[in-house]
Amino acid sequence: MSESKLPIVNSYKEWHVPWYENDLTLRECLDNLALLGAPPTDIPLMVKLVENPKYRIPGVTLFHGAVELKQHDCIHVLLGRGLLSKDEAFVIGFTMGSTNQISTAEETMFCKIAKYLYPTIYQFDDEDISVFKDAVRLGSICRPKRLDDFDFEPWLDKSLLDLRVAAGLEFGLIEAYYQMEKKRFAKDAASKRLI
Repeated sequence: MSESKLPIVNSYKEWHVPWYENDLTLRECLDNLALLGAPPTDIPLMVKLVENPKYRIPGVTLFHGAVELKQHDCIHVLLGRGLLSKDEAFVIGFTMGSTNQISTAEETMFCKIAKYLYPTIYQFDDEDISVFKDAVRLGSICRPKRLDDFDFEPWLDKSLLDLRVAAGLEFGLIEAYYQMEKKRFAKDAASKRLI
């Protein structure tokens, strides 16, 4: 295994792969995340029930865009987001938006659950919900490949630039949104480091 070009950090609060890091591979980024990421057993049941399709009731889809943890981690890297609450809100929202199947009722229900029913450390505040809603719209407008169905496996050893192109990301729109979020939430650690 080659040495990572990413710094080793001591906390999930510090981890992120910047959007401008196009030359790293997905595998390098995931290996770096694995050094501090929470194992699936640490994820609370409420979060699993809402966000992970393995915990769905057969034949019932509460939220379009639900993904397993490995897929979710790949999407964090794809979108250049860390692990803070606004990052989580953006990744979940963009993934849901990429399905083009999110209804207003579904979006509202997710926001209520994330704000009031998630365990405290996972709860979204009003700013996080704003980022989530923006990301749902952006995911729909950008019209990337459906990220809940995207096969990241063949892209593990390709550059992030190649992966982002293959996923159909609209670089200009995402960068414009990141600039806007950085201005709106200038004191927030997740937003400050976007671009």
